Amino acid sequence: MEMQDEPKIVETDIGAKDGQNKCPKCGSTDISLNAKTGLLRCNFCRHEFEPEKVQGLETDISQLEGEIIGSGTQDIVEDSQNVITLKCSSCGAEVVIDTSESTQARCHWCRNTLSINQQIPNGAIPDVVLPFQVTKSEAKEQIETFVKKRKFYAHPKFVQEFTTDNIMGVYLPYIAVDINSHASFKGRGEHEVRRYTRGSKENRRVYYDADLYDVEREFDLTIEGLTVESSSDKLNRNANNTNNVINAIMPFDTENCVKYNANYLKGYTSEKRDMNIEELRPLVDTQSKDIARFAANDTLKQYDRGVNWSKESLEIKGKQWKTAYLPVWLYSYLQQKGDKKVLHYVALNARTREIMGSVPIYTSKLLLISCLIEVIAIIATLLIDFKYDWLFLLAGFIYFFMMYMKYRNSNARHHHETETKRNMYHMKKEDRLIRRETGLSNAKIEGANNTRVTGQNMEETVMNAFTNFK
Repeated sequence: MEMQDEPKIVETDIGAKDGQNKCPKCGSTDISLNAKTGLLRCNFCRHEFEPEKVQGLETDISQLEGEIIGSGTQDIVEDSQNVITLKCSSCGAEVVIDTSESTQARCHWCRNTLSINQQIPNGAIPDVVLPFQVTKSEAKEQIETFVKKRKFYAHPKFVQEFTTDNIMGVYLPYIAVDINSHASFKGRGEHEVRRYTRGSKENRRVYYDADLYDVEREFDLTIEGLTVESSSDKLNRNANNTNNVINAIMPFDTENCVKYNANYLKGYTSEKRDMNIEELRPLVDTQSKDIARFAANDTLKQYDRGVNWSKESLEIKGKQWKTAYLPVWLYSYLQQKGDKKVLHYVALNARTREIMGSVPIYTSKLLLISCLIEVIAIIATLLIDFKYDWLFLLAGFIYFFMMYMKYRNSNARHHHETETKRNMYHMKKEDRLIRRETGLSNAKIEGANNTRVTGQNMEETVMNAFTNFK
């Protein structure tokens, strides 16, 4: 059940700096980020000083009540100040730049030069920013290693043109949510007590005996830093352009975010947020339920045949929203495929060093070697006397699929259900034996749903609603 009271707005931008604040030691305004230390540094006297923390937001999530919204997370109000947004005429991306520092920049997706003449309204600035911690030289080394492992089937043109000199640091927009909640689950679980076979030869079958239980779990749950993309382009998973690569490098250590300051943007590009809380709320709520469901799994180890929850409930006691700029090192490559252009990315989390990417495949070479493997497998089928020799016939197809997934990573994603920080307490458990069931033919309990993930599927629904609204 969601809170009904009006949300509390926390003014996170009071005293926020516009990039013109002075060095506390010498008074210079030439200030930038030292990625190695995470501190702001005066480029004149080299003095480094601590970043500010946001005041007014709840830090003890277990005490969170009602709904709290950072002022930067309110509905987007279009404005046009020093920090503006430029639209790329090549790929259509929207890139944020600080015109007090430069009137030109490069698109971090396709590296097209942007001009101030392509200006569009900027929108809201974030509540917090997470400074870069991985230097450009370190990022270049990791991206080179990632691509090097995939050069054998990489398209020759890509191999020829690949250079890490093109990587760019970019702050991408996210919304981070802290949640204080109470979860309850009711259902049935099964524990295997015996496994055996019946029949002979082709009619041999595996059967199971299992104890059936009534299962109940009830606990308080805090979720810290549940993070979702607030750019519709990144939230809209596109297998053709491998947008999921950006999602796959999460999570970030959002607990180390600091108060927004434009000095953090110097030397980097950024993007604006174009989605509001109400558009993202269904996704956040669904992913929260996934997290609660997987948290309960920590107490279900004995139910090796799974649990079928018939009732699931997550009562929200408090929720806190804040917008964040999170740091990514990005290499992009625009591949021309006939009349279509396909963007490939290699992205590196500039805090945790998590890396994911897509490399254009030389399909002809992969098909040729997969066919050779299939021919060898067919010969092996003819020469080897093996009951399941027909499995050899899948060798070429399996190899092709494995290599394709290694190069494109179209299935990669952030596992929000297990990777988001959460804490359970005040646990109540009930496990009541109902009966022992014998001669079961299924390896799992019928309707097992305790490992179900629904948050990823919800993204399509959110994007359809967002598109219709626009």
